Amino acid sequence: MFEQLSDRLATTFERLRGRARVTEADLDEALRDVRVALLEADVNLKVVRQLIATVRERALGERVLESITGAQQVVKIVHDAIVEMLGGTATPLARADRPPTVIVLAGLQGSGKTTTAAKLANLLRKQGRHPLLVAADVHRPAAIDQLTTLGKQLGVPVRAVRADRVAADVATITGAAAAEGSDTVIVDTAGRLHIDEGMMNEIADVVAAAKPHEVLLVVDAMAGQDAVDSASAFNARLALSGLVLAKADGDARGGASLSVRAVTGVPVKLIGTGERLDALEVFHPDRLAQRILGMGDILTLVERAQEHLDEKTAQEQARKLMDAQFTLDDFYAQLQQVKKMGPLGDLLKMVPGMGGIAKQLPEGPEAERELRKIEAIISSMTKGERADPSLINGPRRRRIAAGSGTTVSDVNQLLKQFADMKKLMKQFGTMAKSGRLPRLPGMPRV
Repeated sequence: MFEQLSDRLATTFERLRGRARVTEADLDEALRDVRVALLEADVNLKVVRQLIATVRERALGERVLESITGAQQVVKIVHDAIVEMLGGTATPLARADRPPTVIVLAGLQGSGKTTTAAKLANLLRKQGRHPLLVAADVHRPAAIDQLTTLGKQLGVPVRAVRADRVAADVATITGAAAAEGSDTVIVDTAGRLHIDEGMMNEIADVVAAAKPHEVLLVVDAMAGQDAVDSASAFNARLALSGLVLAKADGDARGGASLSVRAVTGVPVKLIGTGERLDALEVFHPDRLAQRILGMGDILTLVERAQEHLDEKTAQEQARKLMDAQFTLDDFYAQLQQVKKMGPLGDLLKMVPGMGGIAKQLPEGPEAERELRKIEAIISSMTKGERADPSLINGPRRRRIAAGSGTTVSDVNQLLKQFADMKKLMKQFGTMAKSGRLPRLPGMPRV
Protein backbone atom coordinates (compact mmCIF):
# COMPACT_ATOMS: atom_id res chain seq x y z
CA MET A 1 0.00 0.00 0.00
CA PHE A 2 2.77 2.45 0.88
CA GLU A 3 5.01 1.64 -2.11
CA GLN A 4 4.49 4.97 -3.87
CA LEU A 5 5.29 6.90 -0.69
CA SER A 6 8.29 4.66 -0.05
CA ASP A 7 9.61 5.21 -3.57
CA ARG A 8 9.27 8.99 -3.31
CA LEU A 9 11.06 9.12 0.03
CA ALA A 10 13.80 6.78 -1.19
CA THR A 11 14.48 9.09 -4.14
CA THR A 12 14.62 12.14 -1.86
CA PHE A 13 17.02 10.58 0.62
CA GLU A 14 19.21 9.10 -2.12
CA ARG A 15 19.65 12.59 -3.52
CA LEU A 16 20.46 13.89 -0.03
CA ARG A 17 23.08 11.15 0.47
CA GLY A 18 24.80 12.33 -2.68
CA ARG A 19 25.79 15.59 -0.95
CA ALA A 20 29.18 15.75 0.75
CA ARG A 21 27.65 17.96 3.46
CA VAL A 22 24.01 18.71 4.17
CA THR A 23 23.38 22.45 4.16
CA GLU A 24 20.25 24.15 5.46
CA ALA A 25 19.16 24.66 1.84
CA ASP A 26 19.61 20.94 1.19
CA LEU A 27 17.55 20.14 4.29
CA ASP A 28 14.73 22.49 3.25
CA GLU A 29 14.67 21.02 -0.25
CA ALA A 30 14.50 17.47 1.14
CA LEU A 31 11.73 18.41 3.57
CA ARG A 32 9.74 20.00 0.75
CA ASP A 33 9.96 16.71 -1.13
CA VAL A 34 8.96 14.77 1.99
CA ARG A 35 6.00 17.11 2.52
CA VAL A 36 4.80 16.65 -1.07
CA ALA A 37 5.25 12.87 -0.86
CA LEU A 38 3.19 12.65 2.34
CA LEU A 39 0.44 14.89 0.99
CA GLU A 40 0.26 12.92 -2.26
CA ALA A 41 -0.04 9.76 -0.16
CA ASP A 42 -3.12 11.35 1.48
CA VAL A 43 -1.60 11.92 4.92
CA ASN A 44 -3.61 14.47 6.90
CA LEU A 45 -2.42 18.07 6.30
CA LYS A 46 -2.11 18.96 10.00
CA VAL A 47 -0.15 15.78 10.65
CA VAL A 48 2.22 16.53 7.77
CA ARG A 49 2.86 20.06 9.02
CA GLN A 50 3.61 18.81 12.52
CA LEU A 51 5.92 16.06 11.27
CA ILE A 52 7.91 18.39 8.99
CA ALA A 53 8.25 21.00 11.75
CA THR A 54 9.47 18.31 14.16
CA VAL A 55 12.04 16.96 11.71
CA ARG A 56 13.39 20.41 10.86
CA GLU A 57 13.65 21.46 14.50
CA ARG A 58 15.50 18.29 15.47
CA ALA A 59 17.79 18.39 12.46
CA LEU A 60 18.86 21.92 13.31
CA GLY A 61 19.05 21.22 17.03
CA GLU A 62 21.21 18.12 16.61
CA ARG A 63 23.65 19.98 14.34
CA VAL A 64 23.43 17.54 11.45
CA LEU A 65 24.20 20.34 9.00
CA GLU A 66 27.70 20.17 7.54
CA SER A 67 28.22 16.79 9.23
CA ILE A 68 29.73 14.04 7.07
CA THR A 69 26.89 11.75 8.24
CA GLY A 70 24.24 14.45 7.97
CA ALA A 71 22.11 12.61 5.38
CA GLN A 72 21.98 9.45 7.52
CA GLN A 73 21.05 11.51 10.56
CA VAL A 74 18.20 13.20 8.68
CA VAL A 75 16.83 9.81 7.63
CA LYS A 76 16.96 8.65 11.25
CA ILE A 77 15.18 11.80 12.43
CA VAL A 78 12.44 11.28 9.81
CA HIS A 79 12.16 7.64 10.87
CA ASP A 80 11.79 8.57 14.54
CA ALA A 81 9.20 11.24 13.71
CA ILE A 82 7.11 8.77 11.69
CA VAL A 83 7.32 6.25 14.55
CA GLU A 84 6.02 8.88 16.95
CA MET A 85 3.24 9.80 14.51
CA LEU A 86 2.21 6.13 14.43
CA GLY A 87 2.16 5.80 18.20
CA GLY A 88 5.71 5.04 19.30
CA THR A 89 5.45 1.43 20.48
CA ALA A 90 3.17 -1.55 19.99
CA THR A 91 0.08 -1.49 22.21
CA PRO A 92 -1.05 -4.96 23.36
CA LEU A 93 -4.68 -6.02 23.55
CA ALA A 94 -6.20 -5.89 27.02
CA ARG A 95 -6.76 -9.15 28.88
CA ALA A 96 -9.25 -9.55 31.70
CA ASP A 97 -8.09 -10.72 35.13
CA ARG A 98 -11.04 -13.08 35.11
CA PRO A 99 -12.26 -14.58 31.81
CA PRO A 100 -13.76 -13.81 29.49
CA THR A 101 -12.02 -10.89 27.84
CA VAL A 102 -14.65 -9.12 25.72
CA ILE A 103 -13.71 -7.41 22.45
CA VAL A 104 -16.28 -5.45 20.43
CA LEU A 105 -15.49 -4.59 16.80
CA ALA A 106 -17.06 -1.48 15.27
CA GLY A 107 -16.70 0.22 11.92
CA LEU A 108 -18.25 1.56 8.78
CA GLN A 109 -20.06 -0.57 6.24
CA GLY A 110 -17.59 -2.53 4.13
CA SER A 111 -14.59 -1.88 6.35
CA GLY A 112 -13.91 -5.60 6.77
CA LYS A 113 -15.15 -6.19 10.33
CA THR A 114 -16.46 -9.73 9.85
CA THR A 115 -13.27 -11.00 8.25
CA THR A 116 -11.22 -9.12 10.86
CA ALA A 117 -13.22 -10.80 13.64
CA ALA A 118 -12.28 -14.22 12.24
CA LYS A 119 -8.64 -13.18 11.76
CA LEU A 120 -8.49 -11.94 15.34
CA ALA A 121 -9.94 -15.23 16.60
CA ASN A 122 -7.28 -17.09 14.63
CA LEU A 123 -4.50 -14.87 16.01
CA LEU A 124 -5.64 -15.38 19.60
CA ARG A 125 -6.12 -19.12 19.06
CA LYS A 126 -2.48 -19.39 18.00
CA GLN A 127 -1.55 -17.68 21.28
CA GLY A 128 -3.23 -20.48 23.20
CA ARG A 129 -6.50 -18.69 23.91
CA HIS A 130 -10.01 -20.05 23.36
CA PRO A 131 -12.03 -17.42 21.50
CA LEU A 132 -15.77 -17.33 20.89
CA LEU A 133 -17.21 -15.35 17.96
CA VAL A 134 -20.52 -13.52 18.34
CA ALA A 135 -22.38 -12.73 15.12
CA ALA A 136 -24.20 -9.51 16.01
CA ASP A 137 -24.50 -8.04 12.51
CA VAL A 138 -28.23 -8.52 11.97
CA HIS A 139 -28.53 -5.89 9.24
CA ARG A 140 -26.24 -7.09 6.44
CA PRO A 141 -27.64 -10.07 4.53
CA ALA A 142 -25.60 -13.25 5.06
CA ALA A 143 -23.25 -11.59 7.59
CA ILE A 144 -24.12 -14.22 10.22
CA ASP A 145 -23.66 -17.03 7.69
CA GLN A 146 -20.29 -15.59 6.66
CA LEU A 147 -18.98 -15.52 10.22
CA THR A 148 -20.36 -19.00 10.87
CA THR A 149 -18.50 -20.33 7.83
CA LEU A 150 -15.27 -18.63 8.87
CA GLY A 151 -15.65 -20.01 12.39
CA LYS A 152 -15.99 -23.56 11.03
CA GLN A 153 -12.81 -23.11 8.99
CA LEU A 154 -10.94 -22.14 12.15
CA GLY A 155 -12.64 -24.54 14.51
CA VAL A 156 -13.88 -21.58 16.58
CA PRO A 157 -17.45 -21.60 17.99
CA VAL A 158 -19.89 -18.95 16.74
CA ARG A 159 -23.04 -17.71 18.49
CA ALA A 160 -25.66 -15.58 16.72
CA VAL A 161 -27.99 -12.98 18.23
CA ARG A 162 -31.61 -12.21 17.41
CA ALA A 163 -32.47 -9.03 15.54
CA ASP A 164 -34.97 -7.85 18.15
CA ARG A 165 -32.60 -8.16 21.15
CA VAL A 166 -29.04 -7.61 19.93
CA ALA A 167 -27.57 -6.01 23.07
CA ALA A 168 -29.36 -8.39 25.46
CA ASP A 169 -28.21 -11.50 23.56
CA VAL A 170 -24.63 -10.25 23.42
CA ALA A 171 -24.67 -9.79 27.21
CA THR A 172 -26.16 -13.27 27.73
CA ILE A 173 -23.63 -14.98 25.45
CA THR A 174 -20.77 -13.10 27.07
CA GLY A 175 -21.93 -14.05 30.56
CA ALA A 176 -22.02 -17.75 29.68
CA ALA A 177 -18.77 -17.85 27.71
CA ALA A 178 -16.42 -18.80 30.54
CA ALA A 179 -18.64 -21.71 31.61
CA GLU A 180 -18.57 -22.96 28.02
CA GLY A 181 -14.76 -22.93 27.92
CA SER A 182 -14.12 -19.64 26.12
CA ASP A 183 -11.73 -17.09 27.61
CA THR A 184 -12.23 -14.42 24.92
CA VAL A 185 -15.41 -13.16 23.25
CA ILE A 186 -15.17 -11.28 19.94
CA VAL A 187 -18.34 -9.44 18.94
CA ASP A 188 -18.85 -8.62 15.26
CA THR A 189 -21.30 -5.72 15.10
CA ALA A 190 -23.19 -4.31 12.13
CA GLY A 191 -21.48 -1.86 9.80
CA ARG A 192 -22.91 1.63 9.97
CA LEU A 193 -22.50 5.17 8.79
CA HIS A 194 -21.31 7.38 11.64
CA ILE A 195 -24.09 9.85 10.83
CA ASP A 196 -26.75 7.13 11.28
CA GLU A 197 -28.01 7.91 14.78
CA GLY A 198 -30.12 4.77 15.10
CA MET A 199 -27.24 2.46 14.25
CA MET A 200 -24.89 4.33 16.55
CA ASN A 201 -27.41 3.92 19.36
CA GLU A 202 -27.47 0.17 18.72
CA ILE A 203 -23.72 -0.28 19.08
CA ALA A 204 -23.67 2.03 22.08
CA ASP A 205 -26.26 -0.30 23.68
CA VAL A 206 -24.09 -3.34 22.83
CA VAL A 207 -21.06 -1.71 24.46
CA ALA A 208 -23.09 -0.78 27.53
CA ALA A 209 -24.48 -4.32 27.87
CA ALA A 210 -21.27 -6.27 27.12
CA LYS A 211 -18.93 -4.04 29.17
CA PRO A 212 -16.03 -4.87 26.83
CA HIS A 213 -12.36 -4.66 27.72
CA GLU A 214 -11.63 -3.52 24.15
CA VAL A 215 -13.68 -1.48 21.70
CA LEU A 216 -11.76 -1.70 18.44
CA LEU A 217 -12.63 0.34 15.37
CA VAL A 218 -11.86 -1.44 12.11
CA VAL A 219 -10.56 1.22 9.71
CA ASP A 220 -10.44 0.59 5.97
CA ALA A 221 -6.90 1.68 5.08
CA MET A 222 -8.10 2.38 1.52
CA ALA A 223 -10.87 4.77 2.58
CA GLY A 224 -8.92 8.03 2.37
CA GLN A 225 -9.54 10.97 4.69
CA ASP A 226 -13.03 9.66 5.53
CA ALA A 227 -11.24 7.06 7.64
CA VAL A 228 -9.92 9.87 9.85
CA ASP A 229 -13.31 11.59 10.07
CA SER A 230 -15.19 8.38 10.92
CA ALA A 231 -12.60 7.37 13.51
CA SER A 232 -13.01 10.73 15.23
CA ALA A 233 -16.82 10.37 15.20
CA PHE A 234 -16.75 6.84 16.58
CA ASN A 235 -14.26 7.79 19.26
CA ALA A 236 -16.44 10.68 20.40
CA ARG A 237 -19.37 8.31 20.84
CA LEU A 238 -17.80 5.04 22.02
CA ALA A 239 -14.47 5.96 23.67
CA LEU A 240 -12.44 3.59 21.49
CA SER A 241 -9.58 1.63 23.02
CA GLY A 242 -7.83 0.80 19.78
CA LEU A 243 -7.83 0.75 16.00
CA VAL A 244 -7.39 -2.05 13.45
CA LEU A 245 -6.02 -1.09 10.02
CA ALA A 246 -7.76 -3.44 7.58
CA LYS A 247 -6.87 -3.93 3.91
CA ALA A 248 -3.36 -2.53 4.35
CA ASP A 249 -2.29 -4.79 1.48
CA GLY A 250 -4.37 -2.79 -1.02
CA ASP A 251 -3.03 -0.57 -3.76
CA ALA A 252 -4.57 2.71 -2.58
CA ARG A 253 -2.34 5.55 -1.36
CA GLY A 254 -3.06 4.65 2.26
CA GLY A 255 -1.61 7.75 3.86
CA ALA A 256 -4.87 8.61 5.60
CA SER A 257 -4.51 5.48 7.71
CA LEU A 258 -1.14 6.77 8.91
CA SER A 259 -2.90 9.87 10.20
CA VAL A 260 -5.60 8.19 12.29
CA ARG A 261 -3.46 7.66 15.38
CA ALA A 262 -2.13 11.23 15.36
CA VAL A 263 -5.57 12.80 14.86
CA THR A 264 -7.61 10.69 17.29
CA GLY A 265 -4.99 9.77 19.89
CA VAL A 266 -6.30 6.18 19.75
CA PRO A 267 -3.53 3.58 19.33
CA VAL A 268 -3.43 1.26 16.33
CA LYS A 269 -3.24 -2.24 17.78
CA LEU A 270 -3.55 -4.55 14.77
CA ILE A 271 -2.97 -4.40 11.02
CA GLY A 272 -4.44 -6.59 8.30
CA THR A 273 -1.80 -7.58 5.75
CA GLY A 274 -3.78 -9.79 3.34
CA GLU A 275 -6.95 -11.72 2.66
CA ARG A 276 -5.96 -14.97 4.35
CA LEU A 277 -7.23 -15.71 7.84
CA ASP A 278 -3.67 -15.59 9.22
CA ALA A 279 -3.00 -12.15 7.69
CA LEU A 280 -3.48 -10.09 10.86
CA GLU A 281 -0.50 -8.87 12.87
CA VAL A 282 0.26 -6.84 15.94
CA PHE A 283 0.93 -3.27 14.81
CA HIS A 284 4.53 -2.16 15.39
CA PRO A 285 5.03 1.54 14.53
CA ASP A 286 8.79 1.20 14.17
CA ARG A 287 8.51 -1.71 11.76
CA LEU A 288 6.02 0.08 9.51
CA ALA A 289 8.24 3.17 9.52
CA GLN A 290 11.18 1.01 8.44
CA ARG A 291 9.15 -0.44 5.58
CA ILE A 292 8.03 3.01 4.44
CA LEU A 293 11.64 4.23 4.44
CA GLY A 294 12.86 1.13 2.59
CA MET A 295 14.77 -0.26 5.58
CA GLY A 296 13.04 -3.65 5.51
CA ASP A 297 11.41 -5.44 8.43
CA ILE A 298 13.60 -8.31 9.56
CA LEU A 299 11.82 -8.82 12.90
CA THR A 300 8.44 -9.51 11.27
CA LEU A 301 10.13 -11.81 8.74
CA VAL A 302 11.75 -13.80 11.56
CA GLU A 303 8.46 -14.03 13.44
CA ARG A 304 6.68 -15.37 10.36
CA ALA A 305 9.45 -17.90 9.81
CA GLN A 306 9.24 -19.10 13.42
CA GLU A 307 5.48 -19.44 13.11
CA HIS A 308 5.31 -21.24 9.79
CA LEU A 309 8.61 -23.06 9.22
CA ASP A 310 9.65 -26.31 10.82
CA GLU A 311 13.03 -25.56 12.41
CA LYS A 312 14.38 -29.12 12.20
CA THR A 313 13.46 -29.44 8.53
CA ALA A 314 14.90 -25.99 7.78
CA GLN A 315 18.22 -26.90 9.43
CA GLU A 316 18.43 -30.15 7.47
CA GLN A 317 17.70 -28.37 4.21
CA ALA A 318 20.33 -25.74 5.04
CA ARG A 319 22.95 -28.45 5.53
CA LYS A 320 22.04 -30.00 2.19
CA LEU A 321 22.32 -26.59 0.55
CA MET A 322 25.79 -26.01 1.99
CA ASP A 323 26.94 -29.46 0.81
CA ALA A 324 25.28 -29.03 -2.63
CA GLN A 325 23.13 -32.12 -1.95
CA PHE A 326 19.90 -30.17 -2.35
CA THR A 327 17.41 -32.11 -4.53
CA LEU A 328 14.25 -31.06 -6.33
CA ASP A 329 12.32 -32.86 -3.57
CA ASP A 330 13.97 -30.53 -1.03
CA PHE A 331 13.23 -27.54 -3.26
CA TYR A 332 9.56 -28.54 -3.50
CA ALA A 333 9.30 -28.98 0.30
CA GLN A 334 10.97 -25.60 0.87
CA LEU A 335 8.59 -23.97 -1.60
CA GLN A 336 5.60 -25.29 0.35
CA GLN A 337 6.97 -23.91 3.62
CA VAL A 338 7.76 -20.47 2.19
CA LYS A 339 4.26 -20.23 0.67
CA LYS A 340 2.82 -20.44 4.18
CA MET A 341 4.62 -17.22 5.08
CA GLY A 342 2.89 -15.16 2.39
CA PRO A 343 3.67 -13.83 -1.11
CA LEU A 344 7.38 -13.96 -1.97
CA GLY A 345 7.37 -10.31 -3.02
CA ASP A 346 6.09 -9.26 0.41
CA LEU A 347 8.79 -11.33 2.11
CA LEU A 348 11.57 -9.79 0.02
CA LYS A 349 10.35 -6.29 0.90
CA MET A 350 11.11 -7.13 4.54
CA VAL A 351 14.78 -7.74 3.71
CA PRO A 352 16.79 -4.48 3.64
CA GLY A 353 17.88 -3.64 0.11
CA MET A 354 15.66 -6.25 -1.58
CA GLY A 355 12.70 -3.97 -2.30
CA GLY A 356 13.85 -3.37 -5.87
CA ILE A 357 14.02 -7.10 -6.62
CA ALA A 358 10.58 -7.59 -5.07
CA LYS A 359 9.07 -5.11 -7.54
CA GLN A 360 10.39 -7.17 -10.46
CA LEU A 361 8.54 -10.29 -9.33
CA PRO A 362 5.04 -11.11 -10.56
CA GLU A 363 2.30 -10.41 -8.05
CA GLY A 364 -1.17 -11.70 -7.26
CA PRO A 365 -2.66 -14.30 -9.62
CA GLU A 366 0.36 -14.21 -11.95
CA ALA A 367 2.73 -15.10 -9.11
CA GLU A 368 0.40 -17.89 -7.99
CA ARG A 369 0.35 -19.30 -11.53
CA GLU A 370 4.16 -19.33 -11.68
CA LEU A 371 4.38 -21.21 -8.39
CA ARG A 372 1.75 -23.72 -9.47
CA LYS A 373 3.68 -24.27 -12.72
CA ILE A 374 6.86 -25.09 -10.77
CA GLU A 375 4.96 -27.42 -8.44
CA ALA A 376 3.30 -29.18 -11.38
CA ILE A 377 6.62 -29.72 -13.18
CA ILE A 378 8.31 -31.20 -10.10
CA SER A 379 5.25 -33.34 -9.29
CA SER A 380 5.35 -34.81 -12.82
CA MET A 381 8.88 -36.12 -12.29
CA THR A 382 9.67 -39.57 -10.95
CA LYS A 383 11.36 -39.95 -7.58
CA GLY A 384 14.63 -40.78 -9.32
CA GLU A 385 14.42 -37.72 -11.57
CA ARG A 386 13.83 -35.41 -8.62
CA ALA A 387 16.87 -36.88 -6.85
CA ASP A 388 19.09 -36.73 -9.97
CA PRO A 389 17.93 -34.20 -12.60
CA SER A 390 20.77 -35.32 -14.92
CA LEU A 391 18.60 -38.32 -15.81
CA ILE A 392 16.09 -36.04 -17.50
CA ASN A 393 16.82 -36.36 -21.23
CA GLY A 394 14.78 -35.12 -24.17
CA PRO A 395 11.99 -37.76 -24.07
CA ARG A 396 11.65 -37.37 -20.31
CA ARG A 397 11.39 -33.60 -20.64
CA ARG A 398 8.57 -34.00 -23.14
CA ARG A 399 6.81 -36.45 -20.81
CA ILE A 400 7.17 -34.09 -17.82
CA ALA A 401 5.88 -31.14 -19.84
CA ALA A 402 2.86 -33.14 -21.02
CA GLY A 403 2.14 -34.41 -17.52
CA SER A 404 2.35 -30.94 -15.95
CA GLY A 405 0.44 -29.08 -18.65
CA THR A 406 3.51 -26.92 -19.42
CA THR A 407 6.02 -26.69 -22.26
CA VAL A 408 9.45 -28.27 -22.69
CA SER A 409 10.83 -24.73 -22.53
CA ASP A 410 9.30 -24.32 -19.05
CA VAL A 411 10.89 -27.60 -17.92
CA ASN A 412 14.27 -26.57 -19.35
CA GLN A 413 14.09 -23.20 -17.61
CA LEU A 414 13.36 -24.77 -14.20
CA LEU A 415 16.17 -27.31 -14.57
CA LYS A 416 18.65 -24.59 -15.59
CA GLN A 417 17.66 -22.38 -12.65
CA PHE A 418 18.01 -25.31 -10.27
CA ALA A 419 21.45 -26.23 -11.65
CA ASP A 420 22.61 -22.61 -11.34
CA MET A 421 21.37 -22.48 -7.75
CA LYS A 422 23.22 -25.70 -6.85
CA LYS A 423 26.43 -24.36 -8.40
CA LEU A 424 26.13 -21.12 -6.46
CA MET A 425 25.39 -22.90 -3.18
CA LYS A 426 28.36 -25.21 -3.70
CA GLN A 427 30.65 -22.20 -4.02
CA PHE A 428 29.02 -20.63 -0.98
CA GLY A 429 29.42 -23.81 1.05
CA THR A 430 33.10 -24.13 0.10
CA MET A 431 33.76 -20.55 1.19
CA ALA A 432 31.90 -21.10 4.47
CA LYS A 433 33.88 -24.24 5.27
CA SER A 434 37.15 -22.46 4.57
CA GLY A 435 36.20 -19.67 6.97
CA ARG A 436 36.02 -16.99 4.31
CA LEU A 437 32.42 -16.23 5.19
CA PRO A 438 31.09 -15.19 8.62
CA ARG A 439 28.58 -17.63 10.07
CA LEU A 440 25.17 -15.97 10.17
CA PRO A 441 22.77 -16.50 13.08
CA GLY A 442 20.84 -19.71 12.51
CA MET A 443 23.27 -21.01 9.85
CA PRO A 444 24.32 -24.63 10.56
CA ARG A 445 27.96 -25.33 11.30
CA VAL A 446 29.68 -27.06 8.39
